[in-house]
Amino acid sequence: MKNVQVVDGAINCVYDVFALDDADFALLFPPGQDVAFIDEILARHPPAALEPVFERLWRNRVPKREVVGLHGLLFYQLDEKKPFYPQRVDELAVNPNGSKLRR
Repeated sequence: MKNVQVVDGAINCVYDVFALDDADFALLFPPGQDVAFIDEILARHPPAALEPVFERLWRNRVPKREVVGLHGLLFYQLDEKKPFYPQRVDELAVNPNGSKLRR
C-alpha cells in the first residue's frame, strides 16, 4: 500500500493521508512522480476509470500517527503550487526563482 497526503485550498484543510494499492497509485501518479494535481489527473484519465479509484481512496484514511511513509502528495485547488513542483517530484521542489528548495 502507498500513502497519499491530500492537500486542498480550504481554510480548514487537515492534510489527511489515505492508503492506495500500487495499481491505484500508478493511475494517479505517473512513473517517477510523487506529486499530482487533480486537474492533471482528470485530464489523463476518463471519469469512469477514476471513480472507483477515488471511492477506494476516500474509504482508506490513515490516521497520521499510524502512517509509515508518505509516497505521494495530491493537490486540489492549488494551481499556485505547480511552479514549485515542475517535475512533479517532492524532493525536486524549487523556490520561486527556480533555485533548489532542498539541498
